[in-house]
Amino acid sequence: MTDNDNPGVVAFPPLIWLVGAVIRALGHFFVIRLPIMSYSACLVCGIVLVVLAPTLALSALVTMKKAGTNVNPAEPALTIVRGGPYRFTRNPMYLALCLLQVVLGFFLNDWITLLFVVPLALIMHYGVILREERYLTAKFGEPYLELKRAVRRWL
Repeated sequence: MTDNDNPGVVAFPPLIWLVGAVIRALGHFFVIRLPIMSYSACLVCGIVLVVLAPTLALSALVTMKKAGTNVNPAEPALTIVRGGPYRFTRNPMYLALCLLQVVLGFFLNDWITLLFVVPLALIMHYGVILREERYLTAKFGEPYLELKRAVRRWL
């Protein structure tokens, strides 16, 4: 194992989400708000997603642990994970982080906060996912390419 045996992501993905969420939450309270719909409707949407997102992330975490690989993208990948939520999306944890941003938008009933999912997804895509894909292709070759053909990147 060398120091270069990792994808070299731009930052720890939950930290990327947290920084964006804090910036937008502060902006929401001190700058501008654009309501989405009635707060009760937003609350229902938020509750559904606030259950779904952590469930998805936890399921992915457990699946990775059972497969015997590292969860932290700064550490080497030890195997290709194909079970659990990885049967439907190659990036369930990043999808869960994006869903949490949507949850924040619904709980704050704010279009701008909700739309912060777009820059978050772009940072995840270009700063994390594409780097991980290059790394996994180089490390695992054809078995990873088969997974890429069989399972979508996001949904």
